[in-house]
Amino acid sequence: MEPIIQTQKLSHIYSAGTPFERGALVEVDFTAYRGEYLGLIGRTGSGKSTLIQHLNGLLKPTGGKVLFEGKDIWANKETTRQTRFQVGLVFQYPEYQLFEETVYRDIAFGPKNMGLDGDEIDRRVRQAARFVGLGDDMLQQSPFALSGGQKRRVAIAGVIAMEPKVLILDEPTAGLDPVGVEQILGNIRDYQQAHNATIILVSHSMEEVARTVDRLVVVHDGHIPFQGTPREVFQHGGSLEDMGLGVPQMTRVFHRLRAMGVDIDPSVYTVSQAKEAVLNALAKKGAV
Repeated sequence: MEPIIQTQKLSHIYSAGTPFERGALVEVDFTAYRGEYLGLIGRTGSGKSTLIQHLNGLLKPTGGKVLFEGKDIWANKETTRQTRFQVGLVFQYPEYQLFEETVYRDIAFGPKNMGLDGDEIDRRVRQAARFVGLGDDMLQQSPFALSGGQKRRVAIAGVIAMEPKVLILDEPTAGLDPVGVEQILGNIRDYQQAHNATIILVSHSMEEVARTVDRLVVVHDGHIPFQGTPREVFQHGGSLEDMGLGVPQMTRVFHRLRAMGVDIDPSVYTVSQAKEAVLNALAKKGAV
C-alpha cells in the first residue's frame, strides 16, 4: 500500500521549560495509507488528540516530522496551508462550531477559503450535502434550527466539501442514538469509496471500530504499542485492559471461554465471527 501521511520520530511537549512540562508524544512513527479506513484508539490523555492535530498542521512538532504525500508539511507556509485543505479534521461535537446563517453558507465556508469559483463551490456544497444525507431543501435553513444529528451532518459536510484526501474524525458518533451512529458511519464510508479517501476514525468504542475499520492503531502514554488488523490488536486483550481500553464484548466472552478450556478461536470481535467460531467448534466435536 502507498503511504499518504506519516510521522517520523514525532514528539510534542506541552508547556516546555515550565514546571508543567509534559511530553504528549514521544518519537512516534505513524503511517496511514491511501484509501484505508484506519481506527485510532486510546484512553483520554493517551496522546491521540495531539497526534491527529499534527496531521493537518494545527500543532507544530517539538521534534520529528509530519509528511503528507512524502513532503514535510512544515517545509513552508504554502505547504502547510495546502495540507490543511487536503487533510480534513472534524473535531468532537463539531456542531458547536457552526456559525453561518444557512446550512449552505456553513458548508461553503471551507471551499470559499480555498479560493474556488462560485460554480465549483456550489457543486461541492451540494455533493457534500448528499454524502451526509441532507437534501437540497435543507440548504437554506438555519443550522441552528436543525436537530443535533442534522447539525453533526452539516459540520461533517463542511469538511467533506473541501474534498480532502485524508478525513480525520474525532468521535464523530459521540452522543448519537444507534440509528444516528449507523447513518454517520455509512456517510463516512460513502465518501471514502467515492474519493478513495483515507479515513482516520478516533473512537472510544471498541465495538464501533471493530466492525468499521480495516486497521487499528493504539496510542498509550505518547507511544504506539500495538497496531494491525482488529483481530491482531484485540488478541492483546489483557494489555489493552491494563491501558484502560478493554476489548469488544464479544472478544471478552470468547477469551473467557478459552480460559475455561473450551477449544474455540478467541480472536473474534463481531457477531458474524462469533457465529462462525461456534459452528467450527461444534463441528470439531461432531455436533453439526
